[in-house]
Amino acid sequence: MIANRLLKVLVLALVTVTLLAACARTPYLPRATVHSSMTTSVDNYQYLIGPNDTLTIFVWRNPELSGSFIVRPDGKISTSLVEDVEVSGKTPTQLARDIEQILGKFIRDPVVTVSVTNFVGPYSEQVRVIGEAVSPQAIAYREYMTLLDLMIAVGGLTEYAAGNNAKLVRSVYGGQRTYRIKLDDLIREGNIAANVDILPGDIIIIPEAWF
Repeated sequence: MIANRLLKVLVLALVTVTLLAACARTPYLPRATVHSSMTTSVDNYQYLIGPNDTLTIFVWRNPELSGSFIVRPDGKISTSLVEDVEVSGKTPTQLARDIEQILGKFIRDPVVTVSVTNFVGPYSEQVRVIGEAVSPQAIAYREYMTLLDLMIAVGGLTEYAAGNNAKLVRSVYGGQRTYRIKLDDLIREGNIAANVDILPGDIIIIPEAWF
């Protein structure tokens, strides 16, 4: 019996050493970078261009330089004169001024207008709903979006949701703050006082109820 116990101890020690050695060889994954939104209030929101947006760029008196462009996953576009123009994270007006500077090397006094025809936006500006929503997903932010608008977009709560224990995580000045929100009161009770403003980059976490 003592021999059996000793054997079990030796096997356990060997397994432990093997696991520790494997962990030592396993590289750590890089932590996700939190990109704070430029928007700190519903009153200072400006749309930022992001990957997969469709841009219409018009260069006055230069139709051959104008056209429709899809923003690549790396946040850039290529025009007929210049490749790899960085566009992600800029407003359409900022991009227009940047393109004017670039084209100024080739044509005289360019006048550029940029408009967005398919809106996705950068990941840092998208609003995410996870947990016990009917259709949890990331959604492009819209000006003056509220919590009620967001919950309609994701189809509301599942029957297992603990809506009044839900949390809103918001990036603030390089950090994060967590707020409690009352989704049951808002959706199931119709209490509009529980409705709050949503900002770009907000994350809504809806836990499951414990029965």
